[in-house]
Amino acid sequence: MRALVQRVTRASVSVAGEVVGRVERPGLVALVGVTHDDGPSQVELVARKIAELRILRDERSVLDERAPVLVISQFTLYADTKKGRRPSWNGAAKGDVAEPLVAAVVAELRAKGVEVATGVFGADMQVELVNDGPVTILVEA
Repeated sequence: MRALVQRVTRASVSVAGEVVGRVERPGLVALVGVTHDDGPSQVELVARKIAELRILRDERSVLDERAPVLVISQFTLYADTKKGRRPSWNGAAKGDVAEPLVAAVVAELRAKGVEVATGVFGADMQVELVNDGPVTILVEA
């Protein structure tokens, strides 16, 4: 499992022109990708890192600041670009495997008391964000 975590001052995700999730104050956007052998231990590690990484202002975490997180599924984090010009998506888990694991990351964050907004799994989404810093961190489990 991979999560590309970005510190933001605000962010939103839209589907078919309608906002389905938003962060309206400083927090994080977490783009989450799932591979074939991911399971509960990867979910726990990624959720813990998202909640506890000290990447907000003044070396604070989401838990320290009670900051919101916008979680968006992102199978393209497992793109393989080693050969040719067309990425291979073979490293990404199929939707029936990935969707419950992304939902589990969201549930784990909420269980920690984190305010979480989400995109729509498998939808064509438009993401708008203001990356603060910029700070962008790749978390791998």
